[in-house]
Amino acid sequence: MTRTYTHVKAKEKEVMEMRAKGKTRKEIGDYLNLTEKQVENLITRYNNNNKRLEAGIVTRRRGRPPKDYKATQHDKDCEIKCLKYEMNRVKMENELLRDFLRHAGRR
Repeated sequence: MTRTYTHVKAKEKEVMEMRAKGKTRKEIGDYLNLTEKQVENLITRYNNNNKRLEAGIVTRRRGRPPKDYKATQHDKDCEIKCLKYEMNRVKMENELLRDFLRHAGRR
């Protein structure tokens, strides 16, 4: 007997619709044959992706690109935006650490 597999992301839209109707995670899981933890993780990933999109950070593809993959200008722009975001975050961390060390009397 062959095993059927459906990626959880394919059920994302249905989960969000049921959640908007006020269904609990248990009810959603029972209806879609998922565990409560799977539903919780799906909702968390969905919310995190939306937060990134609202902040202007486009999620990148994971893993090794296919052999015939050519990066588009949009992909390059997203990469630059992500790098700028990371660079600003590291600068802020360095400034906080430097200020802390000054106040602690270490430099």
